[in-house]
Amino acid sequence: MNESPTERITELFNLTGRVAIVTGGAGLLGYHHGAILAAAGAHVVLLDLPAADPARRAAQLSETCAVECLGLPADITSEAALLEVRDRLLFRFGRIDILINNAANNPKIEDGASQAWSRLENFPLEVWDADIRVGLTGAFLCSRVFGAEMAKRKSGVILNIASDLAIIAPDQRLYRVDGLPEDQQPVKPVTYSVVKSALLGLTRYLATYWSGANVRVNAIAPGGVFNGQPQEFLNRLHQLIPLGRMARRDEYQGAILFLCSDASSYMTGANLIIDGGRTCL
Repeated sequence: MNESPTERITELFNLTGRVAIVTGGAGLLGYHHGAILAAAGAHVVLLDLPAADPARRAAQLSETCAVECLGLPADITSEAALLEVRDRLLFRFGRIDILINNAANNPKIEDGASQAWSRLENFPLEVWDADIRVGLTGAFLCSRVFGAEMAKRKSGVILNIASDLAIIAPDQRLYRVDGLPEDQQPVKPVTYSVVKSALLGLTRYLATYWSGANVRVNAIAPGGVFNGQPQEFLNRLHQLIPLGRMARRDEYQGAILFLCSDASSYMTGANLIIDGGRTCL
């Protein structure tokens, strides 16, 4: 008997028994990425720094979705640490199916002693190095360690979380402060755009590198997420977005599930832009 359309839809999005790793998994978006995969039946593994308490967040997923999830403290810039995670997951589950490279530093303009610290002329080299190490080198190492395991099994999905700022440059007018001289105006730091743009290059490279091993590699370019930003900033930003608002933190879940499931089985090397229309202007 042929399956019904409803059964086909369920099959396409069903992740029961699959093992999904989310880096930066205890953070603002990482947890929600993991939550939709767990809701679809996946065993979700949240990797994050100890201070983020990934075990607590994974316990919340397990309770909510009735599926075993793990939260593991790990430094994704350490290949040795990632190999330990890989071996632990293979011992526990016997497989790794999905990797979401979500972890990234996102230095805030207000993090410095002066708002002008974020300007290119003043940007600290140590911050540049740290941001590249987490956002890009970490994604490379996770892809190498976990992706190679998928390639051995001839099946897997890697999803890189880029940004609309991998498509367009930051509009620095959003951050202007009235009355400050030009050389003291705060700006969006350079590393965010550089890291997110590089992730698109990594996506295309890996998509062709592992195409013969049935490991699909895609990216999404989300827009900004509302998280209590100042109203003045929101007023400026909303004018640049055709939908007139920032995203809710759960509005990327449909795309995450689509790209990590068999529903996107003929899709690789692509970047799905989800930005409220900002980059189409």
